[in-house]
Amino acid sequence: LLVIGGKEYGTGSSRDWAAKGTALLGVKAVLAESFERIHRSNLIGMGVLPLQFKKGENKDSLGLTGKEVYSITGISDGLKPGQNVSVQAKAEDGSVKTFKALVRLDTPVEVDYYQNGGILQTVLRNLLKNQK
Repeated sequence: LLVIGGKEYGTGSSRDWAAKGTALLGVKAVLAESFERIHRSNLIGMGVLPLQFKKGENKDSLGLTGKEVYSITGISDGLKPGQNVSVQAKAEDGSVKTFKALVRLDTPVEVDYYQNGGILQTVLRNLLKNQK
């Protein structure tokens, strides 16, 4: 499940609960024009991948309706901060649009949090690793 957003996605109060709710609803990624800084961090902490449209692109310029079926390639190939991934949007009529998006994991620590499923899972894994 992927959410499509506009500019400054996540701006407003209760950003931590917004990220928790997003994760609890089963959302795996958010694709937006830009992110509110703290909310982007909270999404990562909950294991949700923040993706950003390339400069000058958005859902309208790409002709996206939100009814497409999305697949993301390049996230299991050794993620690095700030890399691009390929997003494929398959419309109801079978047509496919492919475009690049920026992974908004900005530091190696954020990559680690995301790959472990969130900050809590990362902390628990590290605790278990240290007890062996």
